[in-house]
Amino acid sequence: MNAENIVIATAKERNLQIRYVRAPDGWVGPENFELTHGDVPVPGDGEVLVRNHYLSLDPYQRRQMIPGVEYVRPLRLGAIMEGRTVGEVLQSQHRDFRTGDFVYGDFGWQQFGVLRGEEIRKIDTTLAPPSAWLGVLGSPGITAWVGLLHVAKARAGETVIVSAAAGAVGSVVGQIARLSGCRVVGIAGGPQKCRLVVEELGFHACVDYRVADFEAMLAQATPDGADVDFENVGGTVFDTVLTRMNDFGRIALCGLVSQYNLREPQGLRNVATLLNRNLMLQGFRVGHYKEQREPALHQLADWVRQGKLRFRETVAQGLEKAPQAFVDMLAGHNVGKQVVKLV
Repeated sequence: MNAENIVIATAKERNLQIRYVRAPDGWVGPENFELTHGDVPVPGDGEVLVRNHYLSLDPYQRRQMIPGVEYVRPLRLGAIMEGRTVGEVLQSQHRDFRTGDFVYGDFGWQQFGVLRGEEIRKIDTTLAPPSAWLGVLGSPGITAWVGLLHVAKARAGETVIVSAAAGAVGSVVGQIARLSGCRVVGIAGGPQKCRLVVEELGFHACVDYRVADFEAMLAQATPDGADVDFENVGGTVFDTVLTRMNDFGRIALCGLVSQYNLREPQGLRNVATLLNRNLMLQGFRVGHYKEQREPALHQLADWVRQGKLRFRETVAQGLEKAPQAFVDMLAGHNVGKQVVKLV
């Protein structure tokens, strides 16, 4: 089928979309979104029309709903939800892309999207399935690599704690730490997730933060303390981790997912530990490490190719399921990367 026929076919379809229509007060819910239909867009000069195959759901999207947020661009009420996707090129008005290419871009929560060629990149679906380019080979994987190796500067022989260890970022962080010669202790919600990160992903230990004696169990799992904390959760989990940090330990603050749905953020009781133990705490946004993107992707792809880096996904079927899948992800119901299959 040539490009002209593809465009004619898509013109007969409607573009299923999900819009952000109501700001949440506390926990986000499906009522904050609306399913709508629009026309299939037509690419202009230098643009590419893509049929999205997979949509990425990420905690940062909840932060975009917080009024005055500085971390990412705030969402606009009534707009199509922003989000990363991978999909197939249907029509190209850009010399670098052809019909049938698989690409990655910020096309949003919709079935069809148009972006300029400079805003997307090709992906290699012979190396890994398309959805993996939203996870282990996408922003979560690059975030894990940059945060652990360039922000926290983890070294062989050190002990690394990873919160949200069964999530999209944490599951990759722990494997990179193990491949780098570190002892890795994960923190996850529930015995099933803890078993997965130890038995399948190779963490040396995992502690369930939901148990009553979490602090004691974490101490048992880190008898010699911890040198690095890759922090994704914040709140009481982070407060407890601080008590296990060794002198001159480093903390890479990647996320605070426990705080995003709260009306008032929680404070830290053990903040003095930062001073008392000479700790380094650095928040980071992977978008500020653009020079590390290609080295990270090269290393991650090499590990995937060699079978050294595993990945798990939780897949929701159909765009209409995206709002509930988003809510479930924020509640910790996913394992690995949360994606929505659109095709």
